[in-house]
Amino acid sequence: MPASPLDEYRYDLPDAAATDALAARFARAVAARRDAAPSPAGDPRRGGLRVHLSGDLGAGKTAFVRATLRALGHAGRVRSPTYTLVEPYALPLAHGTLHVHHFDLYRFSDPAEWHEAGFDEYIDRDALHLIEWPERADGVLGTPDVLLTLEIVGEARVLHAQAFTDAGRTCLHAVAC
Repeated sequence: MPASPLDEYRYDLPDAAATDALAARFARAVAARRDAAPSPAGDPRRGGLRVHLSGDLGAGKTAFVRATLRALGHAGRVRSPTYTLVEPYALPLAHGTLHVHHFDLYRFSDPAEWHEAGFDEYIDRDALHLIEWPERADGVLGTPDVLLTLEIVGEARVLHAQAFTDAGRTCLHAVAC
């Protein structure tokens, strides 16, 4: 990961409703970016975005993912992929389908498990990749577009958002506006 992010934001999340509202803004930014992305031939990640979610147990990573998926139009159950490691979703947007891969690497004991599981194939696709516990695959995942770090502060949460690519910066700027 680069030494310094291109952009940074902080969001105080006093309750679940605030988390849901921020996740909905994030989902709108992702959808707008995906629908607006040009489609150059041979670019499998044209509208893709890699988002790493870090934080202690109970910090709200999965809650943020659930709220994002619901805001993107997923009406079914959102399972935590703690045991399956990845849950795929195909969500209809205005200009096609957004593929979402929700990873949970909590059970990884070695970063090499990322390759052993065959997850490299997912990352090269035009999809939204939401990766919980990315530090469990440190050195293997590469630079995310966006890093979301959630921390527990009393009964509330704080989300620190950092962009490490132009795609991430565009997305986070849209969330902040």
